[in-house]
Amino acid sequence: MAGVGEPLTRVLLSDQVYTRVRGLIVNGDLKAGDRLVEAEIARDLGVSQAPVREAVKRLVHEGLADHIPRRGSFVADVSSQDADAARAVRVIIEEFAARAVAERADPESVEALRAKVRDMREAAEAGDIGRFRDADIAFHRILCEASANPFLSRIWSLMEPSLRALRVVSDPMFTGDWAEMALQHGVLLETLESADADRAAAAFAAHARGDDGVLGHS
Repeated sequence: MAGVGEPLTRVLLSDQVYTRVRGLIVNGDLKAGDRLVEAEIARDLGVSQAPVREAVKRLVHEGLADHIPRRGSFVADVSSQDADAARAVRVIIEEFAARAVAERADPESVEALRAKVRDMREAAEAGDIGRFRDADIAFHRILCEASANPFLSRIWSLMEPSLRALRVVSDPMFTGDWAEMALQHGVLLETLESADADRAAAAFAAHARGDDGVLGHS
């Protein structure tokens, strides 16, 4: 595979393979739809297929790649139309969920959301973007679950894989302040704790649209 570079050391191989292949996707050396051939990647990097397999699983989990049974794994492809459609639906879902949660102010749910904000802050400080994205997605999943409307949770579970792809693939070159992104989620949490349903609904809708002033919003 052109551009892979020098062989890797044997320390944390799956992490190194993930970082290397992710870099190729982010930089555009691997395009949407390109197949991730584990044997080829392993050969080019001078490692066995085991760490490559783990790295590809991580890429699939984070939305950078799609796995198709009996065909293999491919770099995720997100069209602008799909992105617009997903965001439009998400605005409605999160606005509805935020209104419901603000009206109830369930302490257990609020604490779960607060824990994810802490995770985002710690991940931002450590520069662990994979962990940040996991906490980010979980924050919004918990919001839907806390709404006590089972249909919202079901809709979110259907959309989550696509949202991961949108989050990672559609703006992979984000160079903004991850700590500021974590702070914005803290502000969103404050709107829920305020028990002002209109304020919370408006804040989450704006966030879903990307109108909250934070580039690369979740």
